[in-house]
Amino acid sequence: MAYKKLLAIIDYQNDFVSGSLGFDGAETLDAGISKLAQEYLAMGHPILVTYDTHDDNYKNTREGRYLPVEHCNPNTEGWQLYGKTQELISGTCATNLIFPIRKTTFGIAPEDMVKLKQSIGELDEIQVVGLVSNMCVLSNVCVLQAAWPEAQLIVDADLCASFDPVLHEKTLDILKGIQVEVTHY
Repeated sequence: MAYKKLLAIIDYQNDFVSGSLGFDGAETLDAGISKLAQEYLAMGHPILVTYDTHDDNYKNTREGRYLPVEHCNPNTEGWQLYGKTQELISGTCATNLIFPIRKTTFGIAPEDMVKLKQSIGELDEIQVVGLVSNMCVLSNVCVLQAAWPEAQLIVDADLCASFDPVLHEKTLDILKGIQVEVTHY
């Protein structure tokens, strides 16, 4: 089946909203992200959901040495998606439209991206939302742009956030500089 649009929900997990790396304001994205996901499902468009995933060896990784805060272990509630977004994704009957990817670093691994592109096919548009804008959102925009160079990438500035509002705004400027459309929900 050839799809034209993709919604990418990046790491909207409990640990980044209310858990070990949570920050004020992250919870306010939930209503908008879940509403957007409902719209995509209703139109029959696929949704990519990334899950930041770390095991007990996390602190021995490069990322863990720079950010020594345990988070997103798949055996914890912190790994699950947050709020209404979790309810929607876990409760949908349209499982053929949901593409979950566990990632162990900021961006999706190349081999997972190849499988995703084979499953989804060509795209005209990719909309990206989630956390953290200056880390995983930015990294995955670059990976998605490399996989679908002709697709229009859109990042919703109001459905992404960072623990650092200044870095969030700088990231939006960088995204514009790499030909990503930045919109407001």
